Amino acid sequence: MLIDKHEADNILKRVPGLVIKMSPELAAIDTVLDDDELFCMIRDDLGRRYPKTMTAGRKSTPVEVILRMLTIKHLYDLSYEQTELQVADSLVLRQFCRVYFQSPPDHSTLCRWANQIRPNTLEAFNQRVMNLAIDSKLTRGRKLRMDGTAVETTIHHPTDSRQLADCVRVLGRTLTRAKSLLAARSELRKETFRNRHRSARRAARKIARLSRRRREQLKPHYQRLTQVTRATIRQAEQVLAEIEDQAVEQGQRLVETLQTFIPRARQVLDQTVRRVFAGEKVPAAEKLVSIFEPHTDIIRRGKPNKETEFGHMVWLGEVEGGFIAQYRVLEGNPADESQWQPMLEYHVQQFGQPPRQASADRGVHSRDNEAFAAKLGVKRVILPKPGRKSESRRQHEQQRWFRRGRRFHAGVEGRISVIKRKYGLDRCRNHGQVGFECWVGWGVIANNLTAMGRGLSP
Repeated sequence: MLIDKHEADNILKRVPGLVIKMSPELAAIDTVLDDDELFCMIRDDLGRRYPKTMTAGRKSTPVEVILRMLTIKHLYDLSYEQTELQVADSLVLRQFCRVYFQSPPDHSTLCRWANQIRPNTLEAFNQRVMNLAIDSKLTRGRKLRMDGTAVETTIHHPTDSRQLADCVRVLGRTLTRAKSLLAARSELRKETFRNRHRSARRAARKIARLSRRRREQLKPHYQRLTQVTRATIRQAEQVLAEIEDQAVEQGQRLVETLQTFIPRARQVLDQTVRRVFAGEKVPAAEKLVSIFEPHTDIIRRGKPNKETEFGHMVWLGEVEGGFIAQYRVLEGNPADESQWQPMLEYHVQQFGQPPRQASADRGVHSRDNEAFAAKLGVKRVILPKPGRKSESRRQHEQQRWFRRGRRFHAGVEGRISVIKRKYGLDRCRNHGQVGFECWVGWGVIANNLTAMGRGLSP
């Protein structure tokens, strides 16, 4: 049964000379998290874990503890294991997380509860934090600066050979598990359950070694690797049909694994044949760069130190006070200029009025975007024009207010750097599309809670 909180334990007040004192910022964040609306958002999501989570069963970890421990995790960019250890070891964090003298939840328990929180809930959570910041007069949304950044997923650098080896490895170990389940009741030959992982791994390693020097010698090894992959896929399809026919309850997880990874293995095999043997350039939209994180996009932003990134573009809108008022996880690699109008519309909905000043980089500039902002009521539109400029345009951008706006906009790069280094948005450690969106949401919330703590602390 889901419970709200532990009973407060003030035993430490009886210890002479012992003072538990939070830092001013953490004490301010503690006050913000006391908001009932924030608490109810998280409780509603946790209550959906099982049909009777809210009413039956033994007492769970309190909602208040889960919310605050997840906040600590993302404030300090900790793993679940580190969060458990830090809270258990610190009297200050025990007080902040409202654990008191109870045992903090195990890291695996905390992870399972965290997986129940949905991306939409975190968006609403961030909106509520922004409303509290507005009520506290920490920001008024008068200035909006927006920019995008790439957040990578947790995958190895995608090559055809490594992905084919991954397919054979996953399907091969699933066949091994299915063998013990079907051994006594199946008519399949022993060869059907053969795990070809070692053959695929050897071929992939040879390709990796030769790719540094002799690219012309790669095709025979790719031929071997694709043959091994095709054979494994055929075996997996036979075993899948056998498990489904027998309707073995213990085999449901194996069925789900095979149904998930067989189509992905086929796609990787197809794109390898097209690229290596047919010499075709496979479009980025048709490529699968990870069988474990299939939602990953291929992002090319022209950065000199990192030409290609693998993850998702995230578009951020920052207002004065260091608050990220809105964020969007984008699909693919859309043009920057397409993000200007939705961000301004959301800002008006969020603050009830347009910003006095709105700015973005050169890639966002267009006549339509400038006209849209002016029509919406934005007095100062800071969109520098790329390429050759007319004399009138050059004079427009040389005005004092425009140059000051450009200097203010440069600060968004620093904000992006902070959330990447401090709050883990350089690389997502969650799995799946939903996990990715939650990771970004928690990173933005951690940034905004820190800004609130800084603004409210004396």
